[in-house]
Formats: sequence, C-alpha cells, structure tokens
Amino acid sequence: MRIAFLGTPEFALPSLQALIDRGDTLAVFTQPDRPVGRKAVLTPPPVKVLTQEHGIPVFQFERIRSAEGREALEAFAPDLMVTAAFGQLLSAKNLAIPRLGTINVHGSLLPKYRGASPIQSAIIAGEAETGVTTMMTDIGMDTGDMLLKEATPIGPDETYEQLSERLAALGAELLLQTLEQLEAGTLVRVPQDPAEATVCHMLTKEDGHIDCTKPAKAVHDLVRGTNPWPCAFVISDGQAVKIFETRRSAERFSDAPGTLRERGGRLYLICADGAVEIVSLQASGKKRMDAKTFLRGCPLDGKTVC
Repeated sequence: MRIAFLGTPEFALPSLQALIDRGDTLAVFTQPDRPVGRKAVLTPPPVKVLTQEHGIPVFQFERIRSAEGREALEAFAPDLMVTAAFGQLLSAKNLAIPRLGTINVHGSLLPKYRGASPIQSAIIAGEAETGVTTMMTDIGMDTGDMLLKEATPIGPDETYEQLSERLAALGAELLLQTLEQLEAGTLVRVPQDPAEATVCHMLTKEDGHIDCTKPAKAVHDLVRGTNPWPCAFVISDGQAVKIFETRRSAERFSDAPGTLRERGGRLYLICADGAVEIVSLQASGKKRMDAKTFLRGCPLDGKTVC
C-alpha cells in the first residue's frame, strides 16, 4: 500500500516504525526543523530522523495546507494517509487526495480529549484511565468516525513522558490492527457522540503555574501532567522555581496554602487540603536537584510561594 505518513514528535515514532516494518511504500511529511535549547540549535523533528535512517523520502512544510504541501501529497499519490501527532490541521483538499481516506492515531479515548494535548490533559484532570483511538480524519478537530480503541489505566504517579511512551507503543499496535481490518474489509466506523466530547488546548508555559489553593491531588496531577513540558512551577521572590516531581503525602501542617515546610530532611508544599512532598526541583539559573540536595544550599522552611 502507498501510505503518506504525517507525524512529528516521539509519539509518532512507533507508528511510523510499524509501517516501515510492514513494508508499505512510504513518503513522510513532518514539521520543519526548529531551534532547540538556549543556543537555539536547529534540530530536526524525531520523525525526520527516523525517516532518514531508512532512506524514505521526507517533506517538511510549515503549512501542509499550502499549495506546495498539497502538490507534494498529490505527486506521491497515496492510497492512504496516516497521521500521528502531526501538529497541523489538514484541509478538505488534503483529505480528498488518498482514495482510502486518512487514519489518525489519537492519544485518548475519543470523544474525550479531542485536541492538541490529550495525554497531558487526561493526567492533569486526574483521570484513572485513558487510551488510544484510531479514527477517520475529517475536516473537524478530532471529530471523525472512530475505528478501534484500546484503554489503559493511568498510574497514580505516572508522568506525561511515561504515559506518552506507553500510549505511543499502544497506538502503533492499534494502527496495525486497523490496517489489517481495512485491508480485509471488516473495519467498522463508529460516529462520535458530540455530547460526550471534551476539547483540550495546546499547553503553554503558564499552564504549569501551580495554584496552591487547590487540593493536593490536583497539584500532584498538574506536576506529573506537565513533566517534562511545560513543567510545573511556583514563583518565589519573583523567580520561577520548577517542580519536576512530587509525591502525595500524609504529613499534616497547619500553615496556609503556598507555604513550604521542611520536615525530616524532606520538603513539602502546603495545598488546600494537605501537602505534597517536592521530590525534585530547579531554581532559576540552577541545575535540577533532588529536594535534599537543594535544601543544603537553600533552606526554604516557612517560605511562601505563589
């Protein structure tokens, strides 16, 4: 089968590798190289790196909806398009190109968490379960007919990075099952119920700002749902302090939310109904440290953050 694969970050890699292993004729479309880090080093997206390792044609467009993007897709003449965390919306003209349509690998149990941050949003919302859905892409934002679903529990301390890796592998397996059923003519399309839909936006750095007046579980869920990006943080003396890892704690304090307390060599952040233990953190201009190491050089007991 001739398949145009559209994807960009690490989440897309297992699905792309599955298609490579299947032996399909592939062309890959991904985002342009971007500057990364403080030195703004121009860096290719992960999908481009894997594609080049296998000598597969790769095309990069700022907008796949542009005339140039559409013409490149048309020139490849795919039977099918497959998308996985591509990061761009497709136009009606894009979607009309493949004769078998476009299948998307989406990191949620649709119709919940349509949009740009389904994995992070599920963790931040405190969900106990999520999964992957393959769907037929239409002109809406993740509104197309569902094909196959696979659910998985979310661990109570599982981070966005950890869950994303698991869902990426699960998505690749589900994609292979979807293609097998497509080729066998047994694939069933199930329309989504709009009444059950939730939409999640693309996260910004400000979404990581911890509100200490919320319950401890909500704070813990925000920390793990934004690890490693955009990363949770509090403001201390006008500077952002990143919080990478927390634990729920049974320790009790009488301080107001937003107070930091040291106890037994451990650091706690007081929340609305209890506290979370801060396991690792990073002050502005410093390296990431575990809390015990951090406290040796910077006592925080009694300090208030916001």
